[in-house]
Amino acid sequence: MKHANFLAALPLALWCLAGVAQTPDGSTGAQVLGPNQVVVAGTVPDEATRIQVLSRLRELYGAERVVDQLTLGAVVAPPQWSQHLQKVLSPALKQVSRGQLSVQGNIIDLKGEVSNEAVRQQVASEMASSLNPTYTVRNGLRVTAQEQSLVDQTLGNRIVEFEAGSAVLRPAGTGILDEMALALSRLKGKKVEVIGHTDAQGGRVANVALSLARAQAVKTYLVGKGVVADSIGTTGLGPERPVASNATDEGRARNRRIEFRVEP
Repeated sequence: MKHANFLAALPLALWCLAGVAQTPDGSTGAQVLGPNQVVVAGTVPDEATRIQVLSRLRELYGAERVVDQLTLGAVVAPPQWSQHLQKVLSPALKQVSRGQLSVQGNIIDLKGEVSNEAVRQQVASEMASSLNPTYTVRNGLRVTAQEQSLVDQTLGNRIVEFEAGSAVLRPAGTGILDEMALALSRLKGKKVEVIGHTDAQGGRVANVALSLARAQAVKTYLVGKGVVADSIGTTGLGPERPVASNATDEGRARNRRIEFRVEP
């Protein structure tokens, strides 16, 4: 989170990274990403606010599914921020998958996938109407493409593996990409973004470069299997979007991954 101004002084993020139809998910601490988990990360001003946020999420999703990455910090919240946040964390969020809810002061960014256009408008509209006019809700939701489901099913919960610290694919990774090449050939002209991720070890700049190199290595392999080069884009996000703890070997292994996003 960037701390560029007052509104960014109190960042809270709900990361929704796995392909679960009804809820965002993630993990932290000594845990590894599992189905239907919700990870909440960011900085809040006091323990009371932290407890309120966690209690609300546990009420919505169940205590066993909520993973706490919140920290306390010397940040300044807008008036009645905690009360407004309770309204933001509404049951409507359970209709969003693969997304991110970012609350920075009174600026709310909502991203992710929903089942149809009516739900896309409803979720953001209900959120905005529950808040006072000083809050801005930016609707970045999109309707899930059927093609995305095909890609998700092909990848499953598997990780495209690379040699440590490099963009060299391991045999297990190429096996998954062989299956992915067949799936992509069925997308009928849709474009796909290959997104590389790393764990948090090492410098951020180097990790971003490595994640991009890995995404490009995946593209090169897929093109070699007959996928049209112009149908594949590449992005490297480095350690910015972990799906597991970087404190464990298993968690770091899950964070070193490739994601496939079908463009709408």
